[in-house]
Amino acid sequence: MGSAGIVELNDSSFDSEVLKSEAPVLVDFWAPWCGPCRILAPVVEEIASSYMGRLKVGKLNVDDNQEISMQYGIRSIPTLILFKNGKALDQIIGAVPKSEIEKMVKKAL
Repeated sequence: MGSAGIVELNDSSFDSEVLKSEAPVLVDFWAPWCGPCRILAPVVEEIASSYMGRLKVGKLNVDDNQEISMQYGIRSIPTLILFKNGKALDQIIGAVPKSEIEKMVKKAL
């Protein structure tokens, strides 16, 4: 983790890293045991490096950070939520193609 400009998020850092961020933030809600999460991880890393400087990308382990996961109603992982100006703009559930994620990201930039 922590690779290619990806921020490791937790319940206590979520507010400052995501909700108060100047840039839009793509949050990957995941868990280490989740197969689709592992499939999606390299795609999330590609997005992080492609949009570096314009988009912040963070990963939140749902097992270790249940407060935030419950707050955003995370029932299936992986779930990607795009935040802008402290609000959840859009979300994608499941391992999807990079083009789907980029479509969502471009709306926020």
